[in-house]
Amino acid sequence: MAIYAGAVGTDTSRTDQDLAVERVWTVPNVISFLRLLLVPVFGALLFAEEDVAALVVLVVAGFSDWLDGVIARLFHQTSMLGQLLDPAADRLYILVTLVGLAWRDFVPWWLVLVIVGRDVVLACLLPPLRRHGYGPLPVHLAGKAGTFALMYAFPLLLLAGVPGTVGTLAWTFGWASALWGVGLYWFAAFLYVEQVVRIVRTARA
Repeated sequence: MAIYAGAVGTDTSRTDQDLAVERVWTVPNVISFLRLLLVPVFGALLFAEEDVAALVVLVVAGFSDWLDGVIARLFHQTSMLGQLLDPAADRLYILVTLVGLAWRDFVPWWLVLVIVGRDVVLACLLPPLRRHGYGPLPVHLAGKAGTFALMYAFPLLLLAGVPGTVGTLAWTFGWASALWGVGLYWFAAFLYVEQVVRIVRTARA
């Protein structure tokens, strides 16, 4: 969940950077939209046990996630919409992958609850921020690293069903990456909670 801070101001001055941030139809945003459209395709393939095709879609989605960030930075096409779309697509892929893997008994259901529970905690932070005139907080580096670790772990866990050495190695590295991802995920959540508490206290003071 993307969270970026910024009190709602009344300054009417408009800079080129302000306008760029508010743009909708940028190349990175189009890539993010396309990645979102692939979520149901990926989910259908995963539940249909079309693992090779599902892995291809997941790899394409991961590459597009990297690509839109590079384009946004190189060509100064960052936007507020992009800051929301990018993590939203990541969360959807994580959720669909988790449910699909748990449904097929590749991972236990407690892993789904632990990861989804973190996003529930972040969702609960939004109302107090809005009451004090703030938008979502910026995505923390730990959160990005946790998302990357999880997105890296899921294809490996899917490959864990392959018999032999390949499956064993995929299971080992997949779980190692998944546990690191969960740890970083929750570490970022605690940082967000601490930041929101500080913002609310300052606003009240």
